Amino acid sequence: MTRLPLQAVLFDMDGTLVDTERLWWEAVEEVAGRELTEADQPEVLGRPVEHTAAWLALDTGRPAAELAAALHREFTDRVRTGIVPRRGALDLLDALTRDGIPTALVTASPRAVADTVLAALGPHRFAVSITADDTERTKPAPDPYLAACRALAADPARCVAVEDTQTGVTSAEAAGCAVLAVPSLAPIATAPGRTVRDSLEDVTPERLRGMLPRELRVLSWNLWHGGTKVDDHRAKQLKVILDTGADVVGLQETGGTAARELAGALGWHHHAAGKNLGIISRHAITTALGDPGIGFYGAAGARIRVDAADEVDLWTAHLHYTPYGPYEAAFDGLPPSELIAHEGVRLAQMRDALRGIADSAGPDRPVILTGDFNTPSHLDWPDVPWPVTKAAERAGLRDSYREAHPDPAADPGHTWSPVHHEHEDGSGRPEPHDRIDYVLHNGRGMRVLDSRTIVSGTPRAWPDVAGNDWPSDHAAVLTTFALYRAE
Repeated sequence: MTRLPLQAVLFDMDGTLVDTERLWWEAVEEVAGRELTEADQPEVLGRPVEHTAAWLALDTGRPAAELAAALHREFTDRVRTGIVPRRGALDLLDALTRDGIPTALVTASPRAVADTVLAALGPHRFAVSITADDTERTKPAPDPYLAACRALAADPARCVAVEDTQTGVTSAEAAGCAVLAVPSLAPIATAPGRTVRDSLEDVTPERLRGMLPRELRVLSWNLWHGGTKVDDHRAKQLKVILDTGADVVGLQETGGTAARELAGALGWHHHAAGKNLGIISRHAITTALGDPGIGFYGAAGARIRVDAADEVDLWTAHLHYTPYGPYEAAFDGLPPSELIAHEGVRLAQMRDALRGIADSAGPDRPVILTGDFNTPSHLDWPDVPWPVTKAAERAGLRDSYREAHPDPAADPGHTWSPVHHEHEDGSGRPEPHDRIDYVLHNGRGMRVLDSRTIVSGTPRAWPDVAGNDWPSDHAAVLTTFALYRAE
C-alpha cells in the first residue's frame, strides 16, 4: 500500500490566503445595516455574493440585485485597501513553486475581486484561477474544484485543497480532494481525509503530501476448485496477483490449501476458513473473523492492519450456486417474481454474513466484502430487484464496480464466465454472462479510485482450458481504494 503522489494544491482565497473573510463579514454587516451573529455564518462565510444577497433580500425586503451590487462595491473597496496575506501563506506558495507542485486559486468571489487579490499576491504563484464566474455552480458544489483539477490535468484524489470555511471544505471534499482546513472565523471539525490546523505557518509541501490518502488494492477471485482445471495453476495464480499489484485478496474455491500456499510463496499473511474460503494479505492479519470451520458456502473475514494506526475488516463470501437466476431467466423464461422467490438460500447466507460483519466491525470500522455471490446485481438488471445485492446495499455496503462504472449498459463488468461461451449441457445455447463477483465496502474512511475486471490473456473455451494463462472460470474484480485517516 502506497500513499498517492501530490499532483497539485488548490487554495481558497478569502480567509485562506488573504484575510478577506473579515472584510467580507464587514461588508455584509454594512449592507445589512446590523451586526452579524454566529447564526448568520452559514449564509455568509464561503458563499458567493448572489447567495448572500438573496438571503439578505429575505431579511430586508430590498431587491436581491440591488443588494448584490452593494455587496460587490463594499467588498471591493475594502479589498483594494485592506489585503493582508495570512500567516505562512506566501512562504507555502513559494515552497510549492520550488518543489514544482502546481497551484490553483479556487474562490467563490467574482473574477474582478480575484484578480485584485492575485495582483497583490503575485499571479506567478498560481498556474490557474477559478472564480464564481467560471462555473455554473460555485461552492459548496464541487464544480470549482473539479474545474481546477481539469485545468491542471490532475486527479482530485491526488490533490490537497486548502480551505477556511465549512462551505469550502464541503466543495473540496465533494470533488474528491483531501482537505487542509485552516479556520478563519468559524471552527471546522476533523474528519476522514481532512486535517485541521491553526495556521499555514508550519505547513510544508512534505506535510501536504502526508495528508493524501493511502492506496489499497483489493482483489476478489474465485479460483475454480483451487485452480486445478488448469496446468501449472499455482504459478499462474501468483503471476496474476503480482501483476495486479493487489494488497489483499479475498479468495473463494480455495481447495482448502490455496490461501496458505499462495501466502507462503508471496511472503504474505493468510487466513483460511473451511474448505473453500481464504484471505491473503501483504499487511498483517491481526484477528480472524467469523467461523473458521464454516462449510463450503458462507463468509469469513480477517482484520488487517494496513499501517501502525489503522485496520480494515476484509471479508470473503461464496454463496450457493443453485438455482442460478440467469439460467432460469434465459432458459426457463421465469418472471422476476419467481426469480426473486428462488433466491432464498443465497439471501439467508448473505444475511448471516451481514450479521457477522456488523457484529465484528461496530459502527466505525472500514469494511470490505469480496465474493462470488452467484447472483446478479439489482444495479445491473432494471427489471429484477435481486434480493442478495439489495440486502447488502440496505446494510450500508456500496458496490465499488458500479461506483466506478455507473452505466451497466456501457460497462457490464461480467465476471461469469471467460471460459463458458456456450452452455455446458451440449445444447449449443449461448451461456448467459453476468456480473456475479463483487467488491463491496461501507465507505468509512475510504473512497473508490478505480474498479475493473481482470482476465489474463484470451482464455480458450471449456473444456479446452488446461493450457490457459487464466486459471479460473470467473473473471476477478480489482478495486483500488483511497484510505483516509481523521487528523
